[in-house]
Amino acid sequence: MAMPSLKFLKTFHVAARHQSFKAAADELCITASAVSHQMKLLEAQLGLVLFERGPRSLKLSEAGAYYLENIESLFARIESVTEQLRQRFSRSVARLQVTPFFASELLFPNLNKFSQRYPDIDLQITTRATSHAEHAADADVSVIIGTGPWPELHTAALFPQSFVPACAPHLLPRLRISKPADLTAHTLIAHNTRPALWDQWAVLHGMNELRPKQVIRLDSMSAAVNAAESGVGIALVSSPLAAERFAAGKLVKVLQAEIPTGEHYVVATRPQDSCHSVVRALSDWLIGQFGRLGSEVEPQENLA
Repeated sequence: MAMPSLKFLKTFHVAARHQSFKAAADELCITASAVSHQMKLLEAQLGLVLFERGPRSLKLSEAGAYYLENIESLFARIESVTEQLRQRFSRSVARLQVTPFFASELLFPNLNKFSQRYPDIDLQITTRATSHAEHAADADVSVIIGTGPWPELHTAALFPQSFVPACAPHLLPRLRISKPADLTAHTLIAHNTRPALWDQWAVLHGMNELRPKQVIRLDSMSAAVNAAESGVGIALVSSPLAAERFAAGKLVKVLQAEIPTGEHYVVATRPQDSCHSVVRALSDWLIGQFGRLGSEVEPQENLA
């Protein structure tokens, strides 16, 4: 008889320990029906009944108990040898995708803290400007922006997104701005990732339309913020991401009138990936490190 599938044996080992297909499914990050199906296939291959199934109960048959007793030590040995192998010959890698501005303003200045805490986890970081609300297929963990819901992902909110008009400190005294309508006399900086943001801000603050002296459009939030810091004009800057620039005096708020977008920065993983230790470590670190930025938003599952 051919050897049973190692995958089926592992599933049997977990299900037999718990004497529950549901508990085994939770541990293995699969569905209870998948566990039941695998056990039926294993029993058919062996020609033996391993579980006695009742309407609301599950217990090992005599054959199942004998099988568990004899493979328990084998799996313990396999797990021990595998862990020794990993420690000696390999390194763990987690793939992270973040937006470019989140990376430059928050992630990179704090990344040494992750390295100090998890020196054995290598990171592969992507900062390409894709759709802000999508978890990339080639990423284990993503920091995305949106309103949700993301029913197919595990998500945890970090902080809300909002924007505020800002400029370089040396430019502010010359602007003489005391109310939103005063912005029409000056150069405004817009970024193409949010082309309607200035118009939305104007409507929120009582202006039917915004006709500034000049508009300079740039292709990213990073470019718009850097241009504002250089004195080019006034930009709508992400308040939470630019907090350090405001604190350091590199940027100043022209007005306190912000525009909340209803969006949140969110840590996202696929359910099947969130079971892996390196993915959990990276996700938990991101939540612990940056979740404090939005005191009114606590980390939560499946943000709506």
